[in-house]
Amino acid sequence: MPAPLSREGIVSAAVAIADAEGLASVSLRKVAAALDAGPMRLYGYVSTKVELLDLMVDAVYGEMILAEPAPTSWRYALRSIAHGVRQAVRRHGWFIDLLGGRPHQGPNALAHLEASLAAVCGAPGFEDIDTVMQVCMTVNAYVIGAVQSEAAERLAERESGLDKKGWQIASAPYIQRMIATGRFPMIEKVVSDATHPLPDTVFDQGLECVLDGIEARLSR
Repeated sequence: MPAPLSREGIVSAAVAIADAEGLASVSLRKVAAALDAGPMRLYGYVSTKVELLDLMVDAVYGEMILAEPAPTSWRYALRSIAHGVRQAVRRHGWFIDLLGGRPHQGPNALAHLEASLAAVCGAPGFEDIDTVMQVCMTVNAYVIGAVQSEAAERLAERESGLDKKGWQIASAPYIQRMIATGRFPMIEKVVSDATHPLPDTVFDQGLECVLDGIEARLSR
């Protein structure tokens, strides 16, 4: 007797494949094999790979929906949203490849957007919906850029076999030769004086810079 199928089960299997092997490995045929089903049976639930990817994205948004917005502190709300996206990318490395374009319109994606806007709207300085939208988009742009950079670093580690510290050690002789030319005094200062904090600290400090800028703009 054929194994029972559901859209939720298909999406869950596809997410598991993407988590383990990367987004390029996801196909209807491979998902069908994971479910011990013929590929044609999947078409009764998902018609194309594009639709499957949309459903996978929406499943991840479902993990990020804020249970309770924090209307008393817009900074806390935006910080929570930012960390939710970053944690989702940590769990599902492929997710970052599907962010940054047009807004996703699945039910969970819309619920996440609704919760994000509601968490900010009505706070002092956020009475205008255009301001709410601009602020949420600005924070989102920072988060996507930051997590893309982190994802690129993790990819480089896998492909090169060197973590960031190992790569810096391997690159050090070349960098020192370039510094010795006297053409790069600021890079020399970075190498000799910068603290080079951990990724979590870098992310949080950058986010606070964005939130400080928003607060300063509102105060004007």
